[in-house]
Amino acid sequence: MKVAVVGATGLVGTVMLKVLEERNFPLTELIPVASEKSVGKEITFKGKKFPIVSMDTAISMKPDIALFSAGGSTSLEHAPRFKEAGTTVIDNSSAWRMDPTIKLVVPEVNAHELSIDNKIIANPNCSTIQMVVVLKPLHDKYKIKRVVVSTYQSVTGTGVKAVEQLMNERKGIDGPKAYAYEIDLNVLPHIDVFTENGYTKEEIKMIKETNKIMSDDSIKVTATTVRIPVMGGHSESVNIEFENDFDLAEVRSILEKAPGVIVVDDVANLKYPMPKDAHEKDEVFVGRIRRDDSAPKALNLWIVADNLRKGAATNAVQIAEYLIQKELV
Repeated sequence: MKVAVVGATGLVGTVMLKVLEERNFPLTELIPVASEKSVGKEITFKGKKFPIVSMDTAISMKPDIALFSAGGSTSLEHAPRFKEAGTTVIDNSSAWRMDPTIKLVVPEVNAHELSIDNKIIANPNCSTIQMVVVLKPLHDKYKIKRVVVSTYQSVTGTGVKAVEQLMNERKGIDGPKAYAYEIDLNVLPHIDVFTENGYTKEEIKMIKETNKIMSDDSIKVTATTVRIPVMGGHSESVNIEFENDFDLAEVRSILEKAPGVIVVDDVANLKYPMPKDAHEKDEVFVGRIRRDDSAPKALNLWIVADNLRKGAATNAVQIAEYLIQKELV
């Protein structure tokens, strides 16, 4: 099993390598790929050194799987080239997510849709992934009509430059800016670019991706995505309106049994999910589970996950694990 990691030196790429190592992924050969300026440098994986190679070299090596985290334009240009070489590409960018011919996959929700013919597979947006992992078992039981979500997203979702901006601001250093405004001691209700209808692209991603992953366009979703000065994970306040009424104890029981979900919900002892606790974990954490007393058949939840892991790297690796398990590569 030859595996290429495209964008191996980036924020998500380095986490992909870490996750592959931690989960003891069954690869026989690792092919780290990065920009031309990094070619020839080495990365360490399981105590061994591996040279970084160019895109052309990686394609000529015909890996079985290529995990992409190198941006949308790179994916659009090079994912089809890997596909032509017989490689299955799992892409972390937004390039392929809404392409009707491409599967958009969260393993706990819709991995069963994958077949051997799916040579490019899209990894969803980080904030969508953690939400649908929780929504799916509840939708199966009560049928969701509408979701209202507000996010509280880590600066790591923007990348290294944003982390540096936050750290520089905390130290009083004037450095490069990833955001239009200061992020330390501030909140930015603005992720990605604004569109004509006043929503940002990040918000539209959450709306459209949820429908596609859940295979149900009848679910109405509205989102407000917000950047906050934290690292470790994204948090979401989620309000769900169901077709059918629910029992709160049953909701908790369903979520406790749901794959990839950990319930942290003991307000009497101040137990609820926080980004600090989700950091470097692969699961999605849910708490503050309570009825919405302002509307019938409505529920409030608080959902937290590490956006670089379950929101990106881990989800991609889980897709690869599923492909191997089902002999689809």
